Amino acid sequence: FAMGLGLLMLFRHRASLGGVNILALYLQERFELRAGKVQMGIDVLIVLAAVAIVPLDKVALSILGALALNMVLAINHRAGRYMGVS
Repeated sequence: FAMGLGLLMLFRHRASLGGVNILALYLQERFELRAGKVQMGIDVLIVLAAVAIVPLDKVALSILGALALNMVLAINHRAGRYMGVS
């Protein structure tokens, strides 16, 4: 949950941690896809790939973490909402 809030703050100030975050922000600006939903979709693909090599109890914890993080973004980050940079 706290990581989701941190990412939300970064996104609102037009910053990111790199990688998937940059892609999510780009797709939001270019194609008006919600960054939280894009991030969640990519996280789902990563977790599905992990099922083959990681114990299921660890995958379950990853799923809970990804859900908490991405729900914060999906619910709170919308284009046109507060932006820290004018």
